[in-house]
Amino acid sequence: MDEEIHERIRDMIKAIPRGRVATYGDIADLAKAPSPRLVGRILNEDGRDLPWQRVLKADGTCAPHLRETQLQLLHEEGVPNLDGKVNLRDHRWEDVRKDEAAEPPGLW
Repeated sequence: MDEEIHERIRDMIKAIPRGRVATYGDIADLAKAPSPRLVGRILNEDGRDLPWQRVLKADGTCAPHLRETQLQLLHEEGVPNLDGKVNLRDHRWEDVRKDEAAEPPGLW
């Protein structure tokens, strides 16, 4: 694995503020990583010291095996959930939104 990409992914996760969330895809895009799966892999192998609870699946849900712990940690940070799903419109990290707004609309 490319050490530079690895560190960029870690840096992006560290930068997610308390009370905000991002998706695996958001982090991959911001870090210029090849895949959201790489973000998950890094969190799994080298993420114990990171705010891992702030990274969610694209639909605002948690990884099933971490669900209860992740939702509790997010709740403690002021991020509510409805039936295990976080409203990304309300709680997505602003840096991700800026990145989305900077992209010109596509043809499709």
